[in-house]
Amino acid sequence: MLLLAVLLFPSMGHSQDMPPTETNTIEYYFDQARDYGNRNQTILALESLNKAITIANENEDTKSLIDCYHKFAILYSKMNKDDTSKFYWERAQSLLKDIAYPYGNAVHKYIEAIRSYRLGKNFLAKSKLYEAQKLNNDRNLLNHILYLEGIIFMKLEKYDDAIKNFNSLLVNSDIYEKDYLTTISYLKLAEVYFSTAQIEESLKNAENALSLTKQHGFYEEMIEANRLLSEANRNIGNFQTALSHTNNIVNIKDSVLTIEKIKAEEKTAEKIQFTIMNEEIKKQEAKIEDLNKSANRSEITAILTSAFLTIISLLAVSLYRNNQIKVKTNDLLQTKNRELQAATDAAVQAMEAKTNFLSTVSHELRTPLYAVTGLTHLLLEENPSPSQKEHLKSLKYSGDYLLNFINDILQINKIDAQKSEALKIDFNIQKILWEVINSLQQSAKKNNTVIKLDFDNNIPSHLLGDPLKLSQVFINLIGNAIKFTKNGEVQVISKLVKKEKDEAILYFEVKDNGIGISPDRQKTIFESFEQGSVQINREYGGTGLGLTIVKSLLKQFGSKIHLKSNLGEGSSFFFEIALKSNKDLNDNTPFENVSRDYDFKGLHMLIVEDNKINQVITKKMLHKKEITCDIANNGMEAIDMVKNNYYDGILMDIHMPGISGDEATIEIRKFNRLIPIIALTAISLDDSLESFFAAGVNDVVTKPFRPEVFYQKIGENIFDTKNNTSVS
Repeated sequence: MLLLAVLLFPSMGHSQDMPPTETNTIEYYFDQARDYGNRNQTILALESLNKAITIANENEDTKSLIDCYHKFAILYSKMNKDDTSKFYWERAQSLLKDIAYPYGNAVHKYIEAIRSYRLGKNFLAKSKLYEAQKLNNDRNLLNHILYLEGIIFMKLEKYDDAIKNFNSLLVNSDIYEKDYLTTISYLKLAEVYFSTAQIEESLKNAENALSLTKQHGFYEEMIEANRLLSEANRNIGNFQTALSHTNNIVNIKDSVLTIEKIKAEEKTAEKIQFTIMNEEIKKQEAKIEDLNKSANRSEITAILTSAFLTIISLLAVSLYRNNQIKVKTNDLLQTKNRELQAATDAAVQAMEAKTNFLSTVSHELRTPLYAVTGLTHLLLEENPSPSQKEHLKSLKYSGDYLLNFINDILQINKIDAQKSEALKIDFNIQKILWEVINSLQQSAKKNNTVIKLDFDNNIPSHLLGDPLKLSQVFINLIGNAIKFTKNGEVQVISKLVKKEKDEAILYFEVKDNGIGISPDRQKTIFESFEQGSVQINREYGGTGLGLTIVKSLLKQFGSKIHLKSNLGEGSSFFFEIALKSNKDLNDNTPFENVSRDYDFKGLHMLIVEDNKINQVITKKMLHKKEITCDIANNGMEAIDMVKNNYYDGILMDIHMPGISGDEATIEIRKFNRLIPIIALTAISLDDSLESFFAAGVNDVVTKPFRPEVFYQKIGENIFDTKNNTSVS
């Protein structure tokens, strides 16, 4: 069954094309086991896992031991040895009871979902996947969950949902199993399209899968691809081609799936199973021996116990009376507990209602605010009279202030609703810092304040993490420092504390010589709507949410913000953060802080937008740069127009009637994988930027936007993409 081909192993490690950083470690053998399993080399996968579990036992590493048990459970399940798989799953379960291990619990639920699916309990399996998803946000595990969920949708004949899951995985950015996930997703799409009588689509996806299997040696998937191609070709009358693919299957099985290989796998599996079970028996015997030793002490204990029994009997009457009092007290406590539970439920409902209300309001305000800020920008560009210019500048300031307030409210809501998760994608931290500093230079000039960056060049140039959230942290910290510093200096400091293997611990500090914070206010400065004082709020403005957002975002990285400040001398905010270094990329590429001016003349773009006012504003902003454009009123129009016309790029709204922008993007990517697509949308509480990228967009610009950001994103994604990269 192809399902189990993908279930090996959602875990830590390197991609199939990533060389391991250190041999003879548990992670190294996990890498080997996953790669061997994906290439149907079961014996080698078992032997690698056996080496990993030996190291875990020697180190008494409970978490790694749990991971080993889980991987054995998945591998034996793939071999259809359900009893043995259950044995390892139960071993992991017994260890998870005594340790806090969210990732281990997530994988445990994931395996439970596999077992439920194999037993035909599809809805139970889907429920277990949901539980696993809530416990951990490991990207590789989430991709496997997405795949299994797609298979369950197929079983339930929810083909549209299944197609959406598999299409998302086609453009996955998994750093461990990107090619393998793409391959099996092509196979499942071929199967879905065949089931829905879309034979041409089925053939196309099966061919794509076969090409990848040949490149990477995925033999089991190679057989499945040939099977699907044989059936699809037979269906449309291409009997010669169908026979060719059937012969391919026979040849592959003869060369790979020999009887000797199957017997060797059985023998290796039984040998390793016997060894591990023997170790378990030895552990149990050791426990029994310890209990026997303690039995000699029990005689003395019995004598002392009899003495205590005499005392206890004297207290029995007193305890009985006290018990009657306890019964009455317990009744009262239960009544109060029910009242407390009712009050808690009401509070939770009120919090949810508040969150949903604020999210809806902040989202709905963005559309009219886009009109306000967009028209203001256009009017300022049309040489207004001095008096009109002054009014327009005031209007622009008010619009920007309102936009910042809405963004803060939305961010706090996302954090409160636990809908904000840290991504794990490649980024350059120096680039992030310069982008933030450049975006805040105008505010710094108004306060006659200089921003300086002290950057440690020993910091790896390629890190894995969430650049968007880190940008928000630095925007709030540096923006806050500028706000309270006039005629002064804001210093941004970054240092590499230490680097071990593929993990880098970084130190960041934002220091200013502004007004400072009093000691009594420092205790509450990170709470919502808190600033230095009422007078400070009136003088400097702001929502008082910036530092709350910083604290909450850093918590998602496992970090904590610290503060040092003296009144009249300035403030210093600092923190440390651990990030993975992306070792498969070249760390020696220097970063240059170059602000580019793009020549947009002659570009032709497609605007996908259902709001008429937004259409007019976006179109005029493009015309300002001599960019011509067409307009699609919905996603279906956009798909047809891209098929029939050439565009240098697409500005795609996400929230539209009919099919959404991300669904339209998925459809476009099926026949055009190169055209730059920029999501131009108002973000809501339920939106996930990661889902936009998974659908195939190249970048995201949130409405309303600053014009300079809008033009910069267009330039980067059209010109830089053509020169350097393409959509994968």
